Amino acid sequence: MYGWNDGMGLWGYVLMSISMVVVWGAIITGIVLLARSLRAPSPHPMQQSPRMAEDVLAERFARGEIDAVEYQNRLAVLRGQPGT
Repeated sequence: MYGWNDGMGLWGYVLMSISMVVVWGAIITGIVLLARSLRAPSPHPMQQSPRMAEDVLAERFARGEIDAVEYQNRLAVLRGQPGT
C-alpha cells in the first residue's frame, strides 16, 4: 500500500501537518483553560470582616459622626450581642 498511487502526495502531508497543529493546539488550550478554572477566584465576593467594620465604626466615632451610645450599640451588634 505504501507505494500505491505514489504515496500521500503533497496535499496529504499538508493536511496531516495542519491536523497535527490543530490537535496540539486544542490539547494545550484545554490544559490552559482547565488550569485557569481551577485557580480562578470565587465568584462570590468575600464578605467584609468584622474587624474592618469595627475599625470603620471607631473612625466614625473618632470623627464625631456618632455619639458614644450609638457607637456602643453598633459595636454590640457587630460582635453578635443584642443592642440596648
